[in-house]
Order: sequence, then C-alpha cells, then structure tokens
Amino acid sequence: MRVRAIRTTAVAAVAGAVLAGTGACSAPSGGGGGADGAGASLVVGMAQEPETLSPLLGYGKDGNSKIFDGLLRHDAEMELRPALAEKLPEVSDDGLTYTYTLRDGVTFSDGSPFDAEDVVFTYETILDEKTNNPSKGELDALESVTARDENTVVFRLKYPYAAFAERTVLPIVSKEAVEGQDVNTGPYNTDPIGTGPYVLTGWSQGEKLTFEANPDYWGGAPKVEKLTMAIIKDDDVRATRLRSGDLDAAVLPPALADTFGEDGGKRVIRARTADFRAVTLPTANPVTGDRAVRRALDVAVDRNAIVDSVLNGAGRAAYGPVPTDSPWFAKGTERRHDPERAEEILAEAGWQPGEDGVRRKDGRRAAFTLWYPSGDRLRQEHALAYASDAKRIGIDITVESGTWEVIEPRMEHDAVLSGGGSPADPDFDLYPLLHSSLALDGFNNMAAYDNPTVDRALEEGRRSGDRDTRAEAYATVQRELAENPGYTFLTHIDHVYVMDDAWEGVTTQVEPHDHGLGAGPWWNVEDWRPKR
Repeated sequence: MRVRAIRTTAVAAVAGAVLAGTGACSAPSGGGGGADGAGASLVVGMAQEPETLSPLLGYGKDGNSKIFDGLLRHDAEMELRPALAEKLPEVSDDGLTYTYTLRDGVTFSDGSPFDAEDVVFTYETILDEKTNNPSKGELDALESVTARDENTVVFRLKYPYAAFAERTVLPIVSKEAVEGQDVNTGPYNTDPIGTGPYVLTGWSQGEKLTFEANPDYWGGAPKVEKLTMAIIKDDDVRATRLRSGDLDAAVLPPALADTFGEDGGKRVIRARTADFRAVTLPTANPVTGDRAVRRALDVAVDRNAIVDSVLNGAGRAAYGPVPTDSPWFAKGTERRHDPERAEEILAEAGWQPGEDGVRRKDGRRAAFTLWYPSGDRLRQEHALAYASDAKRIGIDITVESGTWEVIEPRMEHDAVLSGGGSPADPDFDLYPLLHSSLALDGFNNMAAYDNPTVDRALEEGRRSGDRDTRAEAYATVQRELAENPGYTFLTHIDHVYVMDDAWEGVTTQVEPHDHGLGAGPWWNVEDWRPKR
C-alpha cells in the first residue's frame, strides 16, 4: 500500500469558555538569574485547577500539558509538529491507516524507557468502557492501535477521519507506572509520570501545583527550573497580587488588564482564541423550542455592543462556533442587529405583546431562565446584556447563577450561558455542539439541537479528506444555523494577560476555551530564556 505524508494547516475554529486562568512569572532570581537562567522560576495563578492530572481521564488532551508529550504537538502557528514521534505520520491513500515512527532515546521522568507499548496502552485504556474519560468519544473513529515494533505504532480507523492526526497531541502515559492500579481512582491521577519538560513535585488541592524542570527532557532541560501554578479564583485578587508584586503575571478580564497599560515594566498581551460565549436554547422548553423565538433572539442581540461594553473591545462578534477570522468561516452568515425584524418574526409566529410587555402565544408567556456558573463575571455580564436585548422585543429572561452541579440537571429545559472552543479543527467543536446523536450527552449538544441537514454535513466534514469538500460541508452547517439557530452565539473572546517583561521567547497560540497550565503565554515556557 502506498502512503503519503500528512500535511496540516492551522485552523482557527470555534470556541468559548470561562475567561479563567491567570499566571505569574517571576524574573530570574538571585543566583540563578544569570545569562543561562539557572534557578529561574515562574509562578502562574489559575482561576481553576484540573480535576485530574491523568491523560487517561482527559487531562491535557489538547496538548501543552507540561508533564507529558503527545506523539505530535502544535507550534506557535498551530501547525502540527513531531513530539514523541520523530516525524509526522504516514497516512494510507484510503485515509484509514496512520503510521507513526517514534523518537529514539526518550525516557519517562522516573528513568524508564518510552516505547510503542506505552502508546498502545494509553489509547486502549482511554477507549476501555470502564475508564471514566468524558472525552473518549473524540476517538470514536479509532478501530485499533498496535505496536508493529517498539518504535512503530499503527492506528487503524473505522472510517476516514480528516482530523485524526490532530487527536494525536493527546499525552502518552507510562504503562509501567499505571498498570495494576485503578485508572479512575489510583495514585497516577495526582502523582503522574510523563516524558514532558516538567515533573510534578506537589499538589495542594485548592491552593497550588508545583513543578520542577525535567533535567533529562528529550527536548533539552528548561531554563525555567521551578514552576508554580497558584489557584486564585477571583479576578480582583489576581490583579491586586499582580500590582503588589506578589504575582508577576496574570490573565485578567480586559478592563482590569487595561489598568496596567501605563506600567513600563509589564507587557499586556492579547491572544486570539476560538473561545466563544453562547446561549443554549433548549428544544424541550416550550418557549425556546419555538424556532421563531430562536430566530428573533438571534437578530435582537447586539453582539458588537457586548464586545465593546463587556469585553472592552477584546474580542469579536460570534455568529456560530467558527470565528469570523477563521478560514472555515462562511462569509455571508453574519446576522446584523435588527430588533425591528425580531419583533416581526415573533408577531408572524403568533407571539403578541401582553399587558406587561411580555409576549404571549396560546396563553404562554415568552419567558425562560438563563443560567451562568457562579463567580464567572464575564458570563454574568454576557447573560445580563442578552436578557436586556431580549426584553426590548418582549421576551422575559430570568438570569440565575449556580454551580455546574445545580445547572447540569436543568440544561434540558433551561438556557445556559455556555462556552467552548478548540482552534485545531472545526470538527472538534461543530460535531459535539450540534450532532443530534450527542444531545445532552454530558455537556455535548446542550440545546438538544436536531437538524438532519446539519447531521449529514457534519458527517461529510469529518469523513472527507478533501479540503474543499470539508469547507462546503461546514459552510452548510453555518448557513443552517443562521436559519434555524439552536444557540445564540454572542462573542469570541480574546484572552488578555499582563506579565513582567523579563523573558525572551514569549509568544501566544490561537487559544482554546480551557487555559491555565497548558495555554497562555506560558504554553512554551520550556523554551523561554531570561532577558539579560
């Protein structure tokens, strides 16, 4: 069988989530702060901490996990590059077989050798029905993974899956370290062993995670020798600690970050993202289940006003999960702010104004509840702005906050200010958000959206190896969302960071929804060098 080398292109896809994580980076410290940077340290404040550090349960699945490496990694332009593989995979002409040749001489942080059996063990364990990995559906296309020899791994797919190579940034665990323990509850979840540039030295849950540079890292020992991830949930507290010098860097809401603009010793960094905010419109709710209500809300909301007032300009209007600056965005699917048209849509569908200003149809008020997670200021402000725009066209939205434990059981009938996004491939967001087979499967398809045309286009988009065919499939999805929205997409958010200007090599990638340890300017901290 002939094979061809896989080629990749950077894709800024969809997205969203909590504007979380913060970080702090300290200048090279005494004794270590010379030209070689020995002894330098970095402290990063995060709004959230991981639930686990085991890739078998979902940790680091999008790369940049610091403790681990995948077969492949993303560079600054989101192009795929070799990591534990020595080169990009060879792909069979039918798109069903991916062959990876592994890098020689790699060891885990405990000194044990890395080989093909570790790769096989990682993927097979994730797919095991007994493993509690909420993201295992992302590997649905995988039929088998085998070790041809200790340096060669062969993946066989059930069907051609255009984005499969992007899935192989998934971190590889040590079979020797994990085997024999319960992967769901065992010690590997909090005390992992990987091949990455850093080694975990401590985890005080709710307080901090500490790491030290791996001196035997195959990519070279990092100059930043100590790395601390402090858990600081409150935006204002992070800003205060940054200003006092306790922290040297932080990810902050745009308005807070802008207050540091005159500080000559700090850099304000804006990272483009696939991170979106959207309102789920559940089909099981008698109000949001009405297509006319969904269409009216889609044109009633003033997205640009939210970008200006809530994000301080650090973001863009969103009309779907695909960002408007993505090569996959379907031009012409933008929706202009048009409250007059929204009122016409409602009136034509039988929703007439009541005495209290709220529209009614068949005796039912146009009213529903919109939830956002407690403590998330940006989602709260998005929700309030959305409710205000809805009120102007006669729809009454009650905004409530709660923990995810409170929100999740209500998602079938109540709206949620949701977020998500991956910059790797449009399939990663569009399929779980919209495919009817995933309706209310965890946090997939939270609106229970059901559109056969969209389902067919999503299947075509993930199975075709032709770029133009995929682009047309995803354009079909976006056009359908304009005509029959299951969500009101509001914004794509820039992630804004403030850092001491003490390092060389600081860059950003197009960032996903989740960020903190693996995303942010420190995505490549192992490559930083202190400024002289």
